[in-house]
Amino acid sequence: MKRPQANKINHILLKHGDERLDPYYWLNERKKPEVIQYLEEENRYTADIMKDTEELQNLLYEEMKSRYKKDDTSLPYFFNDYWYIVRYEEGKEYPIFCRKHQTLDADEEIILNSNLLADGLEFFEIGSLSISEDNKTAAYSYDSLSRRIYTIYFKDIETGEILKDRIENTTGKAVWSSDNQYVFYIRKNKNLRAFQIYRHKIGTSAQEDVLVYHEKDDTFDVNVFKTKSSQYIIISSSSTISDEMRFIPADNVFAQWQIIQPREPYLEYSVEHFETDFYIITNAGGATNFKLVKTPIEQTLKENWTEVVPHREGVLLEGFEIFNDYLVIEEREKGLLKINIRNWTTGVYNSIDFQDPTYTAYISINLDFNSEVLRYGYTSLTRPSIIYEYNMRTGSTKILKQQEVLGGYFKPEDYISERIWAPARDGQQIPISIVYHKNTPKSKNTPLLLYGYGSYGHTVDATFSNIRLSLLERGFIYAIAHIRGGEYLGREWYEAGKMLSKKNTFFDFIDASKFLIEEHYTSSEHLYAMGGSAGGLLIGAVINMEPKLFKGVIAQVPFVDVVTTMLDENIPLTTGEYDEWGNPNDAVYYHYMKSYSPYDNIEEKDYPHILITTGFHDSQVQYWEPAKWTAKLRDLKTDNNLLLLKTDMTSGHGGASGRFESLKDDAFEYAFLLKLENKIEVKSKTSMP
Repeated sequence: MKRPQANKINHILLKHGDERLDPYYWLNERKKPEVIQYLEEENRYTADIMKDTEELQNLLYEEMKSRYKKDDTSLPYFFNDYWYIVRYEEGKEYPIFCRKHQTLDADEEIILNSNLLADGLEFFEIGSLSISEDNKTAAYSYDSLSRRIYTIYFKDIETGEILKDRIENTTGKAVWSSDNQYVFYIRKNKNLRAFQIYRHKIGTSAQEDVLVYHEKDDTFDVNVFKTKSSQYIIISSSSTISDEMRFIPADNVFAQWQIIQPREPYLEYSVEHFETDFYIITNAGGATNFKLVKTPIEQTLKENWTEVVPHREGVLLEGFEIFNDYLVIEEREKGLLKINIRNWTTGVYNSIDFQDPTYTAYISINLDFNSEVLRYGYTSLTRPSIIYEYNMRTGSTKILKQQEVLGGYFKPEDYISERIWAPARDGQQIPISIVYHKNTPKSKNTPLLLYGYGSYGHTVDATFSNIRLSLLERGFIYAIAHIRGGEYLGREWYEAGKMLSKKNTFFDFIDASKFLIEEHYTSSEHLYAMGGSAGGLLIGAVINMEPKLFKGVIAQVPFVDVVTTMLDENIPLTTGEYDEWGNPNDAVYYHYMKSYSPYDNIEEKDYPHILITTGFHDSQVQYWEPAKWTAKLRDLKTDNNLLLLKTDMTSGHGGASGRFESLKDDAFEYAFLLKLENKIEVKSKTSMP
């Protein structure tokens, strides 16, 4: 099939005296028939090129699906007189939300069956489910377009009646007042920024709802939540570098909202409540890696904050959980998560130890202040997820639920995980988490897939993946580069990969790739890279800088037209991200962004094999960025390597909806990699060498 060729219509973009020619600017007009035609042509071309892998895709899909328990049930948790459970039925794509009164032996009560709501919809995603304090009414929301715009509905749980109340254009969250008469929710503006908090009275029209907070600064987003104690409702307003929170008692929705601490540039904080105090994680006073403080509810300004857990160099404070007798701290040191428990009375600390060289541990759902047991989760590259119960008084531990891997052949001991450190060009050390089958040799002929993200302080931790087994069993090594821009090595690791230091993110990924080759894990002839969203920016930047370093790359919903997007304040997320990327209305940031923007730096040269994916309804990275990138690459690249664009015309940033439907996307991407390795022969389980 002939390669698609997008029309070139000259469009000049002028800023700071700098002229950029964008011949594919017209692709952002989503309602034009020519745009749909081009995307569909690319889809047909991609399907034609991948036709020889269709049998393999089907096999991979069935293989991935077969490892999951079809009728799985969540671990029950107890709250306000009920045990809550989420379960799946075999043959169904969506969750069923249930509860049982007081004991697990009680009759099951179905609160919401998502499968009934999703019937007939091309896309469906539950936003949230929230139960009134009298346990009688459920507020739930869902998105049927994949733009992350949710409609909130209400259900009388006792009668099953869907109430007339209906609230559109929200983030999906609903927070109940203590009297069960009101909910607070968040509206989005035309740019999909969460900017207003409304109060809705049950039984009335949304047109009667009362605006209680309007965030006018377009670099801030708002959120609303109830404290663990259920005593306070809090509105948070946050930018990348600043927070401001205000509260009212949950039993008095008409109370005056009280600001905890007014916003200040570079002052970040988050709040929880316990007894007479607010407990606050903050970077106040130069606490780069954050500290925990508390303050009386009547005196919340920062001058009243007293230290509970001090700031420590090299230890990132990520979270905490409060109990009557214990304080549980979640922290990260040298990249690895730790859970420490302090007895309020004795002051004695206990730590929960983990053995894998690279792993993820986290505090799970703990809603009871009076409990002496802690639920926490653990997973690693070789170990499926486990939820433990740790007795903080006795130190004993038991397993509550373990992720099952069906099929009968998975054994953790058959896989090896490692963490190595690659030298960066500026002397820093880049951690890399690695997993492979014990029979997979490290050699120049071994295929290796390197994943990266490196933005927003988001850390890609080492977790188990059922899906990934399909690559590992076919001789691939899988690795995660914990590059700057994430917080794997603390807040400074993030700060060193943003704004005018953003190129460190790309350099780290390149240097990690070269180190893996130098250490004989693989070679450029068998090295592949993958990243999504801001990780797609990473992929686009590194193949411009080092196009011969990789055999092939996969860029999922990639953010690749950085300058144009960040100059357009009408696009979702732009203004709220000036503190992440910089504001290109400032010439310094403009020219720095332009120097790495993947779309602006495409040249006439050879590129690796490339698979690009996007969703037509993507609200985070608009579909036209990957579409324009594809068109320009196709026009300028000088090689005959594969360049494929796959647009899901029914989905958005998160891909296909449904529990198993999204596995088809994974199967497609893996088939692309296996095609490049000439391994498209159909086998359900490769016999390892």
